[in-house]
Amino acid sequence: MSALDQALRAALAAREHLLPELHAQGTTCYRLFHGSQEGAPGLTVDRYGPQLLVQSFHQPLPADDLQRLADIVERHLGLPLLLVYNDRSRGNSRIDRDPTLFQPTEAALEDLLAQEWGLNYRVRGRHAGQDPLLFLDLRNARGWIKANSAGKSVLNLFAYTCGVGLSAAAGGARDVTNLDFAQGNLAVGRENGALNPGLPGMQFIQSDYFPAIRQFAGLPISSRRGQKLPSYPRLQPRQFDLVFLDPPAWAKSAFGTVDLLRDYQSLLKPALLATADGGTLVCCNNLAKVEMDDWRQQVLRCAEKLGRPVRECQVIAPAGDFPSHDGKPPLKTLILHL
Repeated sequence: MSALDQALRAALAAREHLLPELHAQGTTCYRLFHGSQEGAPGLTVDRYGPQLLVQSFHQPLPADDLQRLADIVERHLGLPLLLVYNDRSRGNSRIDRDPTLFQPTEAALEDLLAQEWGLNYRVRGRHAGQDPLLFLDLRNARGWIKANSAGKSVLNLFAYTCGVGLSAAAGGARDVTNLDFAQGNLAVGRENGALNPGLPGMQFIQSDYFPAIRQFAGLPISSRRGQKLPSYPRLQPRQFDLVFLDPPAWAKSAFGTVDLLRDYQSLLKPALLATADGGTLVCCNNLAKVEMDDWRQQVLRCAEKLGRPVRECQVIAPAGDFPSHDGKPPLKTLILHL
């Protein structure tokens, strides 16, 4: 038995009790093998409903190893899955679509349906972007949002495909606003909403983060180094009962720079001001090099200096399918009760 086979079997055994719990809660999306912590750095194996998504980030996975891996997973779960393999070991983690590596079936690349917390989500093995349409390590945070949104106005920032917004709607939110710069992401968010027809509708705003959040916060909008500002949607100042802030690691526009390592405060300050008195801000940082204790102190100091002190701070940790041997998972999520 190869070292990879042994590592995969050990990972599946470690999830023996977790997977039935996930199935019972209406979840068919989860990580089956977290290679960086389970013996094969740069390799991930995820289930998205009827699809098995294998991704490699350091080097391509040989075809024989890929097929053996899929066979082991199918036998363990007791159901056939549609295999998609995305090699992302080349520059910028872009998917290598070389058909000689592996050619998925047409059925595997069709639009599919998967579930999380009883909600339906669109699944696509390949699409215009690089990442899967649902980030699995954020599942516990979406579950918290679903359980704590009843009667609240919710703002979902950097919404991607709007899973947090969908969870808020399912949790009985009074209204939900999803904000993202990419129209393609919001289009999937609309699809996800349509796949759950019993839920109330959501609002979708396509905008750069900085002009949108500064307008909500009642702050002026300025450009970087005097650049002429691109057009942006005009919004009225508004505060929300529940704000969710999950920015990418780094991004740059005429309005500002997203930099989770050096300047999280520029993202956090207007989000705090857009959160109502007595409201809640849930914020995330997905950089592995950022320590939770340091980041938490930075966040709390920022809120204090802004005159929005945090009454209570809670941590949401990823679920057991994202193990961390040192207790320091890359994704860090804080619940700030103002």
